[in-house]
Amino acid sequence: MTAPPVAAASPLDAIDAALAERLLAAALSSGGDYADLYFEHRSGADYVLEDGRIRTVGRGVTLGLGVRVLRGDATGYAYTEELDEERMTEAARTAAQIAASGAAPGPIAVRPVPLADRYRVAEPSLARPGIDKVALLRQADAAARAFDPRIVRVEASLAEEWREVLVVTSDGHLARDQQPMIRFGVSAVAEEGHQRQGGRSGGAGRFGMEFFARPGQSPEEHGREAARLAIGMLHAVEAPAGPMEVVLGAGESGILLHEAVGHGLEADFNRKRTSNYTDQIGQQVASPLCTVIDDGTIDNARGSINVDDEGNAGQRNVLIEAGTLVGYMQDRLSAKHFGARPSGNGRRQSFRHEPLPRMTNTFLAPGTDDPEDIIRSVKRGVFAKRFAGGQVNISNGDFVFALTESYLIEDGKLTAPLKGTNLIGNGPDVLRKVTMLGGDFELSQGTWTCGKDGQSVPVGIGTPTMKIAEITVGGTKTR
Repeated sequence: MTAPPVAAASPLDAIDAALAERLLAAALSSGGDYADLYFEHRSGADYVLEDGRIRTVGRGVTLGLGVRVLRGDATGYAYTEELDEERMTEAARTAAQIAASGAAPGPIAVRPVPLADRYRVAEPSLARPGIDKVALLRQADAAARAFDPRIVRVEASLAEEWREVLVVTSDGHLARDQQPMIRFGVSAVAEEGHQRQGGRSGGAGRFGMEFFARPGQSPEEHGREAARLAIGMLHAVEAPAGPMEVVLGAGESGILLHEAVGHGLEADFNRKRTSNYTDQIGQQVASPLCTVIDDGTIDNARGSINVDDEGNAGQRNVLIEAGTLVGYMQDRLSAKHFGARPSGNGRRQSFRHEPLPRMTNTFLAPGTDDPEDIIRSVKRGVFAKRFAGGQVNISNGDFVFALTESYLIEDGKLTAPLKGTNLIGNGPDVLRKVTMLGGDFELSQGTWTCGKDGQSVPVGIGTPTMKIAEITVGGTKTR
């Protein structure tokens, strides 16, 4: 396991097996079926440079314990920000109240669970002085401004985090993990006459300072890319409107898969029968070209985990195979309902939150088509390369997504850049209409965060280039 970023002992070092066993006994004292303890120590910092001036420098630390007790389908949850035994025992007994009666279990013996090390860090970013982070922001700012004199405004930001977790369960598992995260972003504004347009570039992952030595991740590259997008948008034309063929570019287009399909594959929505995929296991739900995977085991990826927040090792889970639905993403509660095993997808924002079935790195596996052949096959359509925000109905997959970079396809060639482009459709329907799938799979290096039930967690997304027979393009120019 990677060494912590500071020499001082972690507050979680004081939590040993004997103490955890006493707390679990208190949590089950009213007869719960199961209990777990989630200890968390998180330290982080953030920096923002705006128009050459430091606007924000912040640093914070959080520490606490969340206690969960399950009794049937009911959940009791309590947390404390004080890790003395009295307060922790009080939280355990509060969570225990979900089980008003019943016999307490016998002694609980916990043992460490061996874990993979998927995000080994060469140099923890928090160990470096803040002046080094500010220098990175200034490098990005300078590169964006040097790209073109029409760049009139630049903002650069860096956020870093070191999170240590300890999960102990009443079925005897004890798992420790140390989770680094770094996130870097640059936004630029270009101005020409009365036109003002913006562009953004960023990257993230479970890295230390070595992140910036990776291909495409230097501050200068992000600065130039943000500037390129802003300048390119100055001469963009209004997007067409109406149903048409759409080619989704590799990498970033995974956000559409994540939002419009992935959430529907989380087991709690299917347990509650609110997903479009309820009772569809074994059914054809997508084009035979499509295999959808959620994989928490990819080294250093933003959504990767050595262990989930219920103490289960991160896993690679095939959800849709050759168009057939073969499984859901399971947490402990839903797995019990379906008679399945937890799939390493029980995740939570912090010790203050209960775990839920959540995605890690969700992507569409590559096909065999040449991406250039995919473009050449389109007479008239839209090439979608970068996505902004969108709205999704998780229960049925209906979506509206805005694009930040897209191009018109005419006679098999990319022509004019487009502005005001939206994609309107249904996620499951889109997967059924995949007619070509590229061999150019790309896992996005972006700064993606997923929200659900008021909780946010980091995730990864990815796709190869793919051709959709028809999506409604919401633009301002009729065909």
